[in-house]
Amino acid sequence: MTDVGFWKIAGQAPAWTAVVEPDGKAITAGELLAGANRLVHALRARGLKAGDCIATVLDNRAAMIEAFLAAHQAGWYVTPINWHLAAPEIAYILADCEAAAVITMPRAAETVAAACAEIGFPEDARFVTGGAAPGFRPLASLLGDHLPTTPDARTAGASMTYTSGTTGKPKGVKRPLTGAAPEAVATQQAMFLSLFGILPGSAGVHFVGAPLYHTAVLNFATNHLHLGHTLVLVDKWDPEEMLRLIERHRVTSSHMVPTQFNRLLKLPDEVRRRYDVSSLTHVIHSAAPCPVETKRQMLAWWGPCIYEYYAASEGGGTLVTPQQWLERPGTVGRPWPISQIRILDDAHQPVPAGTPGTVWIRMGDHRFEYHRDAAKTGDAWRDGFFTVGDAGYLDADGYLFLCDRKADMIISGGVNIYPAEIEAVLLAHPAVADAAVFGVPDDDWGEQVKAVIQPAPQAAADDALAAAIQAYASERLARFKLPRTIDFIPEMPRDPNGKLYKRKLRDPYWAGRDRNI
Repeated sequence: MTDVGFWKIAGQAPAWTAVVEPDGKAITAGELLAGANRLVHALRARGLKAGDCIATVLDNRAAMIEAFLAAHQAGWYVTPINWHLAAPEIAYILADCEAAAVITMPRAAETVAAACAEIGFPEDARFVTGGAAPGFRPLASLLGDHLPTTPDARTAGASMTYTSGTTGKPKGVKRPLTGAAPEAVATQQAMFLSLFGILPGSAGVHFVGAPLYHTAVLNFATNHLHLGHTLVLVDKWDPEEMLRLIERHRVTSSHMVPTQFNRLLKLPDEVRRRYDVSSLTHVIHSAAPCPVETKRQMLAWWGPCIYEYYAASEGGGTLVTPQQWLERPGTVGRPWPISQIRILDDAHQPVPAGTPGTVWIRMGDHRFEYHRDAAKTGDAWRDGFFTVGDAGYLDADGYLFLCDRKADMIISGGVNIYPAEIEAVLLAHPAVADAAVFGVPDDDWGEQVKAVIQPAPQAAADDALAAAIQAYASERLARFKLPRTIDFIPEMPRDPNGKLYKRKLRDPYWAGRDRNI
């Protein structure tokens, strides 16, 4: 197959295995295309038009890919929502993205139903796939009324994924719809992989070892699909199972985070030697700082197939090949051909090579906005460049080294966790007078969530209070956001204006450790 773009390839080779689901079920390109086409017809019949948004609360199965393909040829936005979120968190995103329909699965249906009830989301716009659930219409019955024919008036849609900032409230990263043909945009998306040397006409099997609701995971998976590569999905990542599937399916590529590298390296030597991983040609990682020694060990084991890039949901970025990284350990690379990098000081002036500052990025004429947040959008842009608040420096040859991330953001296992959101929940507890949340070292996950709490007067700072606060938070936050540990402090270090000196709290936990590896 030398054509680019899923729709073209599926039309020519419908028997090609496009997706292997976690239970081993193979989905052909023809089946995937038929499902996506039916979804377009079905939701258009319900009144959806170009520019509308569909939300998904789905796990790693073909249904998520079908929803993406449907939106991207019907001119819709698709907002993938983390199915581990609590009902209030899902409700916020559903309302903010102005979803015209939501698609979920039985394992998340109860939580999604509670979220829908909270905001009055109409029952006739709620759909469930893969089984039945109270309060949802089976998606299969909706699709069954429609033919799998190519929709008319096809126009490119886009993904609108949610990312947070200093406020902790998620914001949708929204790009303007261009009105281009879906095939044209698919070609651009597929050709992004050529930056890493993955070219049209190559045979490939892409292992998806993280949830598809993550921006990069979904983008890389669908970009590979547009090259005609097979996607191998897992429901939950396991290091030995990944090795087994690499050997079983002759996997050529994957998108990973450093925590997964750490878990793989901790496998016993006999387990690591048991599996043949020689099919790998491109293992691409990002999302969190990778310890230099971890990457050295992975390169020694898997060979020169490990590439790294720097980007965000908003865009990117830089790229470093294995050879370039070995020459400059720790770098995240040089700008993409379509990108430029500036390092500016707090006065927005350029700094010399080797001097840290804020990283600003330009991607040609690329623009985005934070949905329904003009102020945040304005703060992110300056002279055609945008920033997500990361700090770093460029060396004399233009290679970027990151010094820090968003000041207070926690990155645990490659997942961004925003302390302000957690602090807001903790502060609502009646026994909490003040609260601070930050990341502390975790050898496996990189960082774990720590809460420091100033108890309210008359509240006893003991294990019983910590347990009560944990239980309270667990009803309002996803599990991965919950503080792993809680410490108590008599008084929070704030200045007279109320500014919290969070570094005074955080630094002792990092004594002797490099937080910016």
